[in-house]
Amino acid sequence: MSFVIGRGDDLEAGPVGALGTYRARDGSEGAALHLDFDGPHAMLIVGKRGYGKSYTMGVLAEGLARAHGVAPVIVDPMGVFDTLAESTAGDGVPARVIDEPTVTPNSLDPRSWCTLLGLSPESGAGSLVWQAAQAAPTLETMQTHVGSADAPAADTRAALNHLQLATAWGVFDADGIDAADLGGAEVTILDVSGLESAPMNAVCRGVAEALYRARVTETIDRLPWLLLDEAHTFFDGIAEPALRTILTRGRAPGVSLVSATQRPSAVPPVGISQSDVLISHRLTSQADLDALQAAQPTYMNVSLSDADRLPEAPGEVVVVDDATETVHTAQIRSRDTPHGGDSPRASEVSSGE
Repeated sequence: MSFVIGRGDDLEAGPVGALGTYRARDGSEGAALHLDFDGPHAMLIVGKRGYGKSYTMGVLAEGLARAHGVAPVIVDPMGVFDTLAESTAGDGVPARVIDEPTVTPNSLDPRSWCTLLGLSPESGAGSLVWQAAQAAPTLETMQTHVGSADAPAADTRAALNHLQLATAWGVFDADGIDAADLGGAEVTILDVSGLESAPMNAVCRGVAEALYRARVTETIDRLPWLLLDEAHTFFDGIAEPALRTILTRGRAPGVSLVSATQRPSAVPPVGISQSDVLISHRLTSQADLDALQAAQPTYMNVSLSDADRLPEAPGEVVVVDDATETVHTAQIRSRDTPHGGDSPRASEVSSGE
C-alpha cells in the first residue's frame, strides 16, 4: 500500500511526487513511497558526498515540476541541475535554466540591505543606505540618493563604497527576476555556480524574500518551493535571515523550503528542528550524526546513528516524517532526467599517455 510522506495514506487528497519504494532488510523493494506537495513543508536532505543527496533533490524537483499549484525554484551553487531541462521520453520535465541570475534591488527591504552590506541601521552610513533603499529602485539611483543627501562626508563616502561593492557583484538589476518571474509551473534553476559566496547569498536572499513577500501579499497564486543545494553555504551567509523566516513563518503563507547539505552540523539548529521531513542518506561524521541526534523526535525508538538503521549504499535513505510521526527506510527512485552531480574521473579523460 502506498504511503505519502507528510500526509499519510491518502494518495488522492492533493498533488504528490513519487519518491521511491520501501526498502526491506534484505534490500528488496516494497510498496511505493510518495511525498506530499499539497501543503507547505520544511525538508532537510542530508548525506555524505557521493551518496545521493543532490540526486534526491533532483527527484523532488522532477515531481514538483509536474505537480499542480506549486512554483519550484532551485538555487544551484554547483551547476548540476541544468540537466532537468534536457529532453526526456514521455511527458518530460517542464524546466528552465537562468545562467546568470540577477535580482531587483527592491527585492530586499531596507533592513536587509544594511545586513547585506554589513552596516548597522543606526550608523550614519547604514542610515543613508536604509533611506536610499526606501526611495530608489536601482543601485544607480540609490548611489545618487546617498550622494545628494545632507550628511557628513565620512558617512556618505562609507555608504557609497558599500553600494559600489554591491554593484561590482553584478547580481542586482532593475530588470532582474522577481517573484512574478518565479511563480510559474515549471521548475526554475538559478545557476549561481560562477559566483563568490557573498553575491551567491545575495541572489538567494533576494529570491527567498521576494517569494515570501509575494505570498504574504498574495501577489502570486502558486505555492513556492525553494530548493537549496549545499544549503550550509547559505545558512552560513547573508541569506540566513531570509531562510530562517521561511522556516519559522513560511507555513502560514504557504512557502516551502528544501535544504540539502553534506554538513548538517553546519546548519543552525532551527534548520533541523523546524524541518518536518528529514531525508537522510549515509553519514559517518560524528558531528553530523550528533546534530541530527540532538533534534531527533521523541517518537523514534532507535537512533539515526544505529548501525542497523543507517543507510549504507547510494540511494538508500531513512525518512523521518514529523507530520505523521513515522520513520521509513526507502530506496530513492531513478530520475527521469540525467543526473549532473557525478564527479569526473581521470580514467575517463585519459588519452593513454
